[in-house]
Amino acid sequence: MKKIYHLSSCSTCQRIIKELNPGQDVELQNIKTQPITESQIDQMAKMVGSYEALFSRRAIKYKSMGLKEKTLSEQDYRQLILDEYTFLKRPVIIIDDQIFVGNAKKEVESAKEAMH
Repeated sequence: MKKIYHLSSCSTCQRIIKELNPGQDVELQNIKTQPITESQIDQMAKMVGSYEALFSRRAIKYKSMGLKEKTLSEQDYRQLILDEYTFLKRPVIIIDDQIFVGNAKKEVESAKEAMH
């Protein structure tokens, strides 16, 4: 399975997808119009090791909801990502049994190697 969870309005996601040049066998899921399901987030967390690893602290709502001052559990991270798509660290790229989370240069390079 090859899949990229992204946000179509995110210029960084668009740049990375263009850079990866995914083939026809790669499914793109815009998380704004096709929200992440519980089974999808559970699968991602299992692959990466935690829900926290999928959580973006850069989301504007992170500060506005006062989450910076709170201690969040794994279940909190899971529920926040399910409730609000902006909390997913993007893009999330799944290539067979490998997962690449976020836009760090190293992650994108590794995803590019795995994809081609």
